[in-house]
Amino acid sequence: MNVLNKIILNTEIQHFINANLKSDITKLVLKGSPFNGISIQEIVEQLVSKTKCEKKLPTWFLTEGIYFPKKLNIEQTSSEITAKYKASLISGTSLIDVTGGFGVDAYYFSKKIKEVIHCEINQELSQIVAHNLKQLKCKNIETYVGDGIEFTTNSDKTYDWIYIDPSRRNDIKGKVFLLNDCLPNVPENLEKLFAKTNNILLKISPILDIKSAINELTFVKEIHVVSLENEVKELLFILEKNYCGNIHLKTINFLKSEKQCFNFELNSEEDIPSYSAPKKYLFEPNPAILKAGAFKQIATKLNIDKLHQHSHLYTSNKLINFPGRSFLIEQITAYDKKILKKICPSKKANITTRNFPETVAQIRKKTGLKDGGNKYLFFTTNLENNHIVLVCSKI
Repeated sequence: MNVLNKIILNTEIQHFINANLKSDITKLVLKGSPFNGISIQEIVEQLVSKTKCEKKLPTWFLTEGIYFPKKLNIEQTSSEITAKYKASLISGTSLIDVTGGFGVDAYYFSKKIKEVIHCEINQELSQIVAHNLKQLKCKNIETYVGDGIEFTTNSDKTYDWIYIDPSRRNDIKGKVFLLNDCLPNVPENLEKLFAKTNNILLKISPILDIKSAINELTFVKEIHVVSLENEVKELLFILEKNYCGNIHLKTINFLKSEKQCFNFELNSEEDIPSYSAPKKYLFEPNPAILKAGAFKQIATKLNIDKLHQHSHLYTSNKLINFPGRSFLIEQITAYDKKILKKICPSKKANITTRNFPETVAQIRKKTGLKDGGNKYLFFTTNLENNHIVLVCSKI
Protein backbone atom coordinates (compact mmCIF):
# COMPACT_ATOMS: atom_id res chain seq x y z
CA MET A 1 0.00 0.00 0.00
CA ASN A 2 1.41 3.38 -1.04
CA VAL A 3 1.05 5.98 1.74
CA LEU A 4 2.96 8.80 0.02
CA ASN A 5 1.26 11.73 -1.67
CA LYS A 6 3.14 11.60 -4.98
CA ILE A 7 1.51 14.87 -6.08
CA ILE A 8 4.33 16.49 -4.08
CA LEU A 9 6.69 15.41 -6.87
CA ASN A 10 4.82 17.27 -9.63
CA THR A 11 7.10 19.71 -11.43
CA GLU A 12 5.15 22.86 -10.55
CA ILE A 13 4.99 21.93 -6.86
CA GLN A 14 8.72 21.18 -6.79
CA HIS A 15 9.36 24.58 -8.41
CA PHE A 16 7.16 26.21 -5.75
CA ILE A 17 9.07 24.45 -2.94
CA ASN A 18 12.45 25.50 -4.35
CA ALA A 19 11.29 29.08 -4.87
CA ASN A 20 10.11 29.36 -1.26
CA LEU A 21 12.98 27.78 0.68
CA LYS A 22 13.77 31.15 2.28
CA SER A 23 10.16 32.32 2.61
CA ASP A 24 8.30 33.11 5.81
CA ILE A 25 6.54 29.84 6.71
CA THR A 26 3.78 31.56 8.70
CA LYS A 27 2.80 33.72 5.72
CA LEU A 28 2.79 30.70 3.42
CA VAL A 29 0.48 28.78 5.76
CA LEU A 30 -1.94 31.72 5.95
CA LYS A 31 -2.15 31.89 2.15
CA GLY A 32 -3.05 28.21 1.92
CA SER A 33 -2.17 25.72 -0.80
CA PRO A 34 -2.12 27.04 -4.39
CA PHE A 35 -2.48 23.46 -5.71
CA ASN A 36 -5.23 20.84 -5.80
CA GLY A 37 -4.66 17.50 -4.07
CA ILE A 38 -2.07 18.76 -1.60
CA SER A 39 -2.38 20.78 1.59
CA ILE A 40 -0.17 23.71 2.52
CA GLN A 41 0.92 21.69 5.58
CA GLU A 42 2.33 18.96 3.31
CA ILE A 43 4.14 21.56 1.22
CA VAL A 44 5.56 23.28 4.32
CA GLU A 45 6.76 19.93 5.69
CA GLN A 46 8.75 19.44 2.47
CA LEU A 47 10.08 23.01 2.67
CA VAL A 48 11.23 22.72 6.27
CA SER A 49 12.84 19.28 5.83
CA LYS A 50 14.58 20.24 2.59
CA THR A 51 15.99 23.39 4.17
CA LYS A 52 17.44 21.28 7.02
CA CYS A 53 19.24 19.16 4.42
CA GLU A 54 21.10 22.00 2.70
CA LYS A 55 24.27 21.69 4.79
CA LYS A 56 23.71 18.34 6.48
CA LEU A 57 22.72 16.33 3.38
CA PRO A 58 23.76 18.34 0.28
CA THR A 59 23.42 15.31 -2.04
CA TRP A 60 19.73 14.95 -1.14
CA PHE A 61 19.21 18.72 -1.21
CA LEU A 62 20.63 19.05 -4.73
CA THR A 63 19.07 15.93 -6.29
CA GLU A 64 15.84 16.48 -8.21
CA GLY A 65 12.68 14.63 -7.22
CA ILE A 66 13.69 13.85 -3.62
CA TYR A 67 10.77 13.20 -1.28
CA PHE A 68 11.58 14.59 2.17
CA PRO A 69 10.29 13.02 5.41
CA LYS A 70 9.24 14.79 8.61
CA LYS A 71 11.89 17.13 10.01
CA LEU A 72 12.43 14.83 13.03
CA ASN A 73 13.72 12.13 10.65
CA ILE A 74 16.19 14.64 9.21
CA GLU A 75 17.31 15.72 12.68
CA GLN A 76 17.86 12.10 13.74
CA THR A 77 19.77 10.98 10.65
CA SER A 78 23.54 10.96 10.15
CA SER A 79 25.11 13.82 8.24
CA GLU A 80 26.84 12.91 4.98
CA ILE A 81 30.25 13.56 6.59
CA THR A 82 29.64 11.11 9.46
CA ALA A 83 27.95 8.57 7.13
CA LYS A 84 31.01 8.57 4.86
CA TYR A 85 33.20 8.03 7.91
CA LYS A 86 31.13 5.02 9.02
CA ALA A 87 31.39 3.55 5.53
CA SER A 88 35.19 3.79 5.75
CA LEU A 89 35.14 1.39 8.73
CA ILE A 90 33.53 -1.56 6.93
CA SER A 91 34.38 -4.00 4.16
CA GLY A 92 32.96 -7.17 2.65
CA THR A 93 30.01 -7.96 0.38
CA SER A 94 26.86 -7.89 2.57
CA LEU A 95 25.43 -5.58 5.24
CA ILE A 96 22.04 -5.27 6.87
CA ASP A 97 20.94 -1.97 8.43
CA VAL A 98 18.31 -3.03 10.96
CA THR A 99 17.26 0.53 11.88
CA GLY A 100 17.33 2.13 8.44
CA GLY A 101 15.74 5.54 9.04
CA PHE A 102 16.14 8.05 6.19
CA GLY A 103 18.74 5.78 4.57
CA VAL A 104 21.78 8.07 4.58
CA ASP A 105 24.04 5.49 6.25
CA ALA A 106 22.75 2.70 3.98
CA TYR A 107 23.44 4.87 0.91
CA TYR A 108 27.09 5.33 1.87
CA PHE A 109 27.47 1.70 2.96
CA SER A 110 26.29 0.73 -0.54
CA LYS A 111 29.34 2.46 -2.00
CA LYS A 112 31.58 0.04 -0.07
CA ILE A 113 29.40 -3.10 0.13
CA LYS A 114 27.91 -5.08 -2.77
CA GLU A 115 24.53 -5.93 -1.12
CA VAL A 116 22.82 -3.74 1.47
CA ILE A 117 19.43 -4.37 3.12
CA HIS A 118 17.63 -1.36 4.62
CA CYS A 119 15.04 -2.30 7.28
CA GLU A 120 12.61 0.32 8.52
CA ILE A 121 9.57 -0.32 10.70
CA ASN A 122 7.82 2.89 9.56
CA GLN A 123 6.08 2.12 6.26
CA GLU A 124 5.93 5.73 5.05
CA LEU A 125 9.62 6.33 5.75
CA SER A 126 10.58 3.05 4.04
CA GLN A 127 8.64 4.10 0.92
CA ILE A 128 10.34 7.52 0.97
CA VAL A 129 13.75 5.83 1.11
CA ALA A 130 12.87 3.43 -1.74
CA HIS A 131 11.75 6.37 -3.91
CA ASN A 132 14.82 8.47 -3.11
CA LEU A 133 17.25 5.63 -3.83
CA LYS A 134 15.89 5.56 -7.40
CA GLN A 135 16.43 9.32 -7.69
CA LEU A 136 19.98 8.84 -6.39
CA LYS A 137 20.51 6.01 -8.93
CA CYS A 138 21.43 3.58 -6.16
CA LYS A 139 20.67 0.00 -7.24
CA ASN A 140 22.27 -2.26 -4.64
CA ILE A 141 20.04 -1.50 -1.64
CA GLU A 142 16.98 -3.62 -0.92
CA THR A 143 14.33 -2.04 1.32
CA TYR A 144 12.20 -4.01 3.78
CA VAL A 145 9.27 -2.72 5.88
CA GLY A 146 9.26 -4.22 9.35
CA ASP A 147 11.26 -4.98 12.48
CA GLY A 148 14.91 -5.24 11.45
CA ILE A 149 15.99 -7.43 14.37
CA GLU A 150 13.20 -9.95 13.65
CA PHE A 151 13.97 -9.91 9.93
CA THR A 152 17.67 -10.55 10.58
CA THR A 153 17.30 -13.29 13.17
CA ASN A 154 14.53 -15.10 11.22
CA SER A 155 16.48 -14.97 7.96
CA ASP A 156 18.52 -17.97 6.79
CA LYS A 157 21.23 -15.56 5.57
CA THR A 158 24.38 -14.40 7.31
CA TYR A 159 25.98 -11.00 6.76
CA ASP A 160 29.46 -9.53 6.81
CA TRP A 161 28.12 -6.65 8.90
CA ILE A 162 25.05 -5.72 10.91
CA TYR A 163 24.53 -1.99 11.48
CA ILE A 164 22.33 -0.71 14.32
CA ASP A 165 21.36 2.83 15.29
CA PRO A 166 19.08 2.37 18.34
CA SER A 167 16.85 5.24 19.44
CA ARG A 168 16.28 6.34 23.00
CA ARG A 169 12.86 5.37 24.35
CA ASN A 170 10.50 8.32 24.82
CA ASP A 171 9.69 7.39 28.41
CA ILE A 172 13.30 7.70 29.60
CA LYS A 173 13.59 10.92 31.60
CA GLY A 174 16.76 12.94 32.11
CA LYS A 175 20.04 12.61 30.29
CA VAL A 176 21.52 9.45 31.82
CA PHE A 177 20.41 6.29 30.09
CA LEU A 178 21.67 2.85 29.09
CA LEU A 179 21.62 0.81 25.90
CA ASN A 180 18.95 -1.29 27.59
CA ASP A 181 16.80 1.86 27.55
CA CYS A 182 16.93 2.05 23.73
CA LEU A 183 14.94 0.52 20.88
CA PRO A 184 15.96 -1.97 19.74
CA ASN A 185 17.50 -3.29 22.95
CA VAL A 186 20.93 -4.26 21.62
CA PRO A 187 22.40 -6.04 24.70
CA GLU A 188 19.48 -8.49 24.96
CA ASN A 189 19.71 -9.30 21.22
CA LEU A 190 23.50 -9.63 20.86
CA GLU A 191 23.62 -13.43 21.03
CA LYS A 192 20.99 -13.76 18.27
CA LEU A 193 22.74 -11.13 16.12
CA PHE A 194 26.14 -12.77 16.44
CA ALA A 195 24.55 -15.95 15.06
CA LYS A 196 24.12 -13.95 11.81
CA THR A 197 27.40 -12.02 11.63
CA ASN A 198 30.91 -11.69 13.02
CA ASN A 199 30.85 -7.87 12.90
CA ILE A 200 28.43 -5.34 14.36
CA LEU A 201 28.69 -1.57 13.92
CA LEU A 202 26.66 0.23 16.56
CA LYS A 203 25.91 3.96 16.47
CA ILE A 204 25.07 5.46 19.86
CA SER A 205 23.95 8.91 21.01
CA PRO A 206 26.88 11.00 22.33
CA ILE A 207 25.09 11.58 25.64
CA LEU A 208 25.51 7.91 26.55
CA ASP A 209 28.38 7.07 28.92
CA ILE A 210 31.12 5.09 27.14
CA LYS A 211 32.08 2.92 30.13
CA SER A 212 28.43 2.04 30.80
CA ALA A 213 28.04 0.95 27.17
CA ILE A 214 31.17 -1.23 27.36
CA ASN A 215 29.77 -2.94 30.46
CA GLU A 216 26.49 -3.70 28.66
CA LEU A 217 28.12 -5.09 25.51
CA THR A 218 30.43 -7.97 24.61
CA PHE A 219 33.37 -8.29 22.19
CA VAL A 220 33.99 -4.52 21.93
CA LYS A 221 37.00 -4.03 19.64
CA GLU A 222 36.93 -0.33 18.73
CA ILE A 223 35.14 2.82 19.83
CA HIS A 224 35.10 5.85 17.53
CA VAL A 225 34.12 9.25 18.94
CA VAL A 226 33.09 11.42 15.99
CA SER A 227 32.85 15.21 16.22
CA LEU A 228 31.77 17.69 13.58
CA GLU A 229 32.90 21.30 13.98
CA ASN A 230 33.77 20.75 17.66
CA GLU A 231 30.48 19.04 18.55
CA VAL A 232 30.36 15.33 19.37
CA LYS A 233 27.81 13.78 17.01
CA GLU A 234 28.22 10.01 17.28
CA LEU A 235 29.75 7.20 19.31
CA LEU A 236 30.53 4.20 17.10
CA PHE A 237 31.16 0.79 18.65
CA ILE A 238 32.68 -1.99 16.55
CA LEU A 239 31.95 -5.44 18.00
CA GLU A 240 33.80 -8.46 16.62
CA LYS A 241 32.60 -11.95 17.56
CA ASN A 242 34.85 -13.57 20.21
CA TYR A 243 37.20 -10.53 20.36
CA CYS A 244 38.96 -10.32 23.73
CA GLY A 245 41.88 -7.91 23.17
CA ASN A 246 42.40 -4.31 24.21
CA ILE A 247 39.73 -1.80 23.22
CA HIS A 248 40.99 0.81 20.75
CA LEU A 249 39.54 4.30 21.13
CA LYS A 250 39.72 6.57 18.09
CA THR A 251 38.71 10.22 18.15
CA ILE A 252 38.09 12.35 15.07
CA ASN A 253 37.01 15.97 14.82
CA PHE A 254 35.98 17.14 11.35
CA LEU A 255 36.66 20.84 10.80
CA LYS A 256 36.19 22.91 7.63
CA SER A 257 39.87 22.85 6.70
CA GLU A 258 41.21 19.78 8.52
CA LYS A 259 40.41 16.73 10.59
CA GLN A 260 41.94 16.18 14.01
CA CYS A 261 42.66 12.59 15.06
CA PHE A 262 43.90 11.09 18.30
CA ASN A 263 43.91 7.35 19.05
CA PHE A 264 44.72 5.33 22.16
CA GLU A 265 44.01 2.05 23.92
CA LEU A 266 41.49 2.04 26.76
CA ASN A 267 43.75 0.42 29.33
CA SER A 268 46.47 3.04 28.71
CA GLU A 269 44.50 5.35 31.04
CA GLU A 270 46.96 3.94 33.59
CA ASP A 271 49.56 6.27 32.00
CA ILE A 272 50.77 8.87 34.49
CA PRO A 273 51.04 12.38 33.03
CA SER A 274 53.47 15.04 34.20
CA TYR A 275 52.09 18.21 35.77
CA SER A 276 53.36 21.76 35.49
CA ALA A 277 52.62 25.41 36.06
CA PRO A 278 51.54 27.17 32.85
CA LYS A 279 54.38 27.46 30.33
CA LYS A 280 54.49 29.33 27.00
CA TYR A 281 51.59 27.58 25.25
CA LEU A 282 48.17 26.35 26.35
CA PHE A 283 46.31 23.46 24.70
CA GLU A 284 42.61 22.66 24.98
CA PRO A 285 41.53 19.20 23.64
CA ASN A 286 38.66 19.00 21.16
CA PRO A 287 35.31 17.62 22.41
CA ALA A 288 35.88 14.14 20.93
CA ILE A 289 39.01 13.68 23.07
CA LEU A 290 37.21 14.95 26.17
CA LYS A 291 34.26 12.62 25.53
CA ALA A 292 36.65 9.68 25.08
CA GLY A 293 38.20 10.49 28.47
CA ALA A 294 41.77 10.67 27.10
CA PHE A 295 42.81 13.09 29.83
CA LYS A 296 46.08 11.32 30.68
CA GLN A 297 46.92 9.77 27.30
CA ILE A 298 46.89 13.11 25.45
CA ALA A 299 49.61 14.36 27.84
CA THR A 300 51.82 11.27 27.78
CA LYS A 301 51.53 10.61 24.01
CA LEU A 302 52.21 14.21 22.99
CA ASN A 303 54.77 14.87 25.72
CA ILE A 304 52.99 17.87 27.22
CA ASP A 305 52.10 18.72 30.82
CA LYS A 306 48.76 18.86 32.55
CA LEU A 307 47.89 21.96 34.62
CA HIS A 308 45.94 20.02 37.27
CA GLN A 309 44.47 16.55 37.71
CA HIS A 310 40.93 17.84 37.08
CA SER A 311 41.54 20.82 34.79
CA HIS A 312 42.05 19.00 31.45
CA LEU A 313 44.17 21.86 30.09
CA TYR A 314 47.72 21.24 28.89
CA THR A 315 50.88 23.28 28.53
CA SER A 316 54.32 23.23 26.91
CA ASN A 317 57.19 25.54 25.94
CA LYS A 318 57.08 23.95 22.50
CA LEU A 319 54.28 24.57 19.96
CA ILE A 320 52.96 21.24 18.67
CA ASN A 321 50.29 20.13 16.20
CA PHE A 322 47.57 19.61 18.80
CA PRO A 323 44.13 18.03 18.23
CA GLY A 324 42.15 20.92 19.65
CA ARG A 325 42.77 24.63 20.20
CA SER A 326 46.23 26.11 20.78
CA PHE A 327 46.99 29.42 22.52
CA LEU A 328 49.92 31.65 23.42
CA ILE A 329 49.81 32.46 27.14
CA GLU A 330 50.32 36.22 27.48
CA GLN A 331 49.69 36.64 31.18
CA ILE A 332 48.73 34.72 34.32
CA THR A 333 46.65 36.62 36.86
CA ALA A 334 44.38 36.18 39.83
CA TYR A 335 40.62 36.37 39.40
CA ASP A 336 40.24 40.10 40.02
CA LYS A 337 37.53 42.20 38.39
CA LYS A 338 39.67 45.37 38.22
CA ILE A 339 42.67 43.57 36.70
CA LEU A 340 40.50 41.88 34.06
CA LYS A 341 38.94 45.19 33.03
CA LYS A 342 42.43 46.62 32.45
CA ILE A 343 43.44 43.54 30.45
CA CYS A 344 40.29 43.77 28.32
CA PRO A 345 39.74 47.52 27.66
CA SER A 346 37.22 46.66 24.93
CA LYS A 347 35.13 44.92 27.63
CA LYS A 348 35.06 41.84 25.43
CA ALA A 349 36.65 38.42 25.92
CA ASN A 350 36.18 34.76 25.01
CA ILE A 351 35.78 32.96 28.33
CA THR A 352 36.31 29.27 29.11
CA THR A 353 36.15 27.59 32.52
CA ARG A 354 37.92 24.33 33.37
CA ASN A 355 37.86 23.05 36.96
CA PHE A 356 36.63 26.40 38.26
CA PRO A 357 33.87 27.09 40.83
CA GLU A 358 31.99 29.70 38.76
CA THR A 359 30.22 29.40 35.42
CA VAL A 360 30.92 31.54 32.37
CA ALA A 361 27.58 33.31 32.94
CA GLN A 362 28.50 34.14 36.55
CA ILE A 363 31.91 35.48 35.52
CA ARG A 364 30.38 37.66 32.80
CA LYS A 365 27.86 39.07 35.27
CA LYS A 366 30.59 39.90 37.84
CA THR A 367 33.12 41.37 35.39
CA GLY A 368 30.80 42.93 32.81
CA LEU A 369 32.81 41.28 30.02
CA LYS A 370 30.83 40.59 26.85
CA ASP A 371 31.51 37.72 24.43
CA GLY A 372 33.94 38.32 21.56
CA GLY A 373 37.20 40.15 20.91
CA ASN A 374 40.76 38.82 20.57
CA LYS A 375 41.41 37.91 24.20
CA TYR A 376 40.85 34.34 25.40
CA LEU A 377 40.50 33.97 29.16
CA PHE A 378 40.79 30.53 30.76
CA PHE A 379 39.52 30.40 34.34
CA THR A 380 41.03 27.32 35.96
CA THR A 381 42.84 25.83 38.97
CA ASN A 382 46.61 25.35 39.20
CA LEU A 383 48.72 22.71 40.97
CA GLU A 384 48.56 24.64 44.26
CA ASN A 385 44.74 24.57 43.98
CA ASN A 386 44.66 28.33 43.46
CA HIS A 387 42.11 29.81 41.07
CA ILE A 388 43.89 31.58 38.22
CA VAL A 389 43.10 33.26 34.92
CA LEU A 390 45.23 32.55 31.84
CA VAL A 391 45.13 35.46 29.41
CA CYS A 392 45.77 34.06 25.93
CA SER A 393 45.77 34.81 22.23
CA LYS A 394 44.68 32.14 19.76
CA ILE A 395 47.23 30.54 17.45
